[in-house]
Amino acid sequence: MSGFWVFCFYFFERLFEILLAKRNWRILQNLGGKQYASQNYRTIVVLHALFWGSLLSESWPWWIPLDLLTISCLFSLALLMVVRYWCILSLGPYWNTRIIVVPGQARIKRGPYRWLRHPNYLVVSLEFVLIPLLMRAPWTLFLFSLANLIVLRQRIALEEKALTEHSGTSLHGNSS
Repeated sequence: MSGFWVFCFYFFERLFEILLAKRNWRILQNLGGKQYASQNYRTIVVLHALFWGSLLSESWPWWIPLDLLTISCLFSLALLMVVRYWCILSLGPYWNTRIIVVPGQARIKRGPYRWLRHPNYLVVSLEFVLIPLLMRAPWTLFLFSLANLIVLRQRIALEEKALTEHSGTSLHGNSS
C-alpha cells in the first residue's frame, strides 16, 4: 500500500497544530504570557523538518507492505494521536508548541498531566520511532530518535527552569 497518505496526514495534522499554537499564543499574550527559550523552538523546528526530509528520501518510493508490522504501527500511531489530542484538550488555550509562562496561572494537572509532567513529549518520542518503522526507514529511526531525545532533554530542562523561576505560574509548552 502507498505510504504517501502518511506524509499527507501528518503534514495537515502538523499544519493544524501550528495554526492552533498561533491562536493560543495570541490568547496567552493577552493574559500576559511570555515566551522563553525561543532558540530551542527553532532547534525543534529544524529537527522536525530534517526528520521529515530524511523520512521522505529514505522511504522512497513510499510503498508499505500490509503486514503485522504495518498494522501494529498504524494501531500504535492511532493511539498516540488520541493521547496527543487528550494533551491538547487538557491544556486548552494554554497548549502551545513554544515555552510560554503565564504569570499567576497554576500548573495544569488534568488529563494525562495528572500522571506525567510531559506526556506530549512521550507521544513525540514514540512517533519518532513508529513513523520510520512504519515507513521502513531504519536510518531515520536511529538518527532522529536519538537526536529527538537529546533535544527534548534540553527542552524539558528549559521548561522546568522557566517554571521554577516563575513559581506560582504555569508553564505551558507542547507538553508541559
